Amino acid sequence: MTKNEVIAILRKSEGYVSGEEISQTLGISRAAVNSAVKSLRRDGYDILSSTNRGYKLNGYTDKLNTGELLALLPARRLESVVCLETVDSTNNYLRTLAQNGAPDGQTVISNMQTGGRGRLGRSFFSPENKGVYLSMLMRPESLPAETSSITAWVAVAMCNAVESACGVRPGIKWVNDLVMNGRKICGILTEMSLENETAHIQYLITGIGINANHSETDFPEDIRHIASSIAAETGRKINRAGLAQAMILELDRLRADWPHEKQKYLAAYRRDCITLGKEVHFVQNGAEFIAFAKDIDDFFGLVIRFPDGRSGVLTSGEVSVRGLYGYV
Repeated sequence: MTKNEVIAILRKSEGYVSGEEISQTLGISRAAVNSAVKSLRRDGYDILSSTNRGYKLNGYTDKLNTGELLALLPARRLESVVCLETVDSTNNYLRTLAQNGAPDGQTVISNMQTGGRGRLGRSFFSPENKGVYLSMLMRPESLPAETSSITAWVAVAMCNAVESACGVRPGIKWVNDLVMNGRKICGILTEMSLENETAHIQYLITGIGINANHSETDFPEDIRHIASSIAAETGRKINRAGLAQAMILELDRLRADWPHEKQKYLAAYRRDCITLGKEVHFVQNGAEFIAFAKDIDDFFGLVIRFPDGRSGVLTSGEVSVRGLYGYV
């Protein structure tokens, strides 16, 4: 933990910090401070040292680890955040923690996923040092039917997070993808566990993958026409730790808002949904249909109009919507 605390101190400082000051702040020896600095340098940090002045970070290194988050979030919040270098899936890892009694708000972040998952069994491309892959545990006092809109709430929260951290607001492709300039930059997967006897929710896990600093060539050829990143669409390098901080804060706010602030999230979802006003393909029970997306109803369902004038409502659990406007 020592090197995480040291990098947090250096990250928050605008100039040099003496080894003695770090030593006293953390209650460790000067030798331990020096050892932590050497370890951080091996991790890729450029840390300057000067006699009688101490240590200073030189330039910005895009790292996503506990130390970087400790510079941005209260230490108490970090007590329930696990930051990994690599994992098969943050949802899988968090499920194990949940089954062992992890608290509401427990969070898992990874710099890379080897088996990232999306809806309908799809994979989610999660290379190292490019994105933010985060899952958060929720233990809502709700019945399953009452949480059917939670993914839509999360989509709004992630739009808020991207806007806060990156200065640009993506759109939402109904129901769970964030899109910029017609390309996917974020996917959301929500999973839950129920009690067998009562059918009440034991826990709910929402997993989010945001493409932050990918270039076009970072993506496999078969998804380059679909996927992009915030950096590729804005031309600006993204601070992934800052983005992760914003994601955690917005999800914490969502947990506090659930379920009484529904109208706030519904209004934002309707405003941000890029599917509305478009002709869409949707697949239901193996059959494919074409319809016009009219509105979002009060339960976050997609209101559609068929070519023959009939209307209907699609729910996320029963369909896969495919747009005819670039991103599919």
